[in-house]
Amino acid sequence: MHEIFKALFAGLVVGLLFAFLRLPIPAPPVLSGIMGIVGVYLGGMLFQKYISNLLNTK
Repeated sequence: MHEIFKALFAGLVVGLLFAFLRLPIPAPPVLSGIMGIVGVYLGGMLFQKYISNLLNTK
């Protein structure tokens, strides 16, 4: 849970800094960005659960 607050705080600082410097926010569009993160997470979980077991069976 502590990592979540650190990530949120870092994101807020970056967002404020970019807004202050009048730069575009360095993030993808909301829905596609969220779906990309979910895809990366699910891919990692699938690999850990299924593929890594297949590769380690020697």
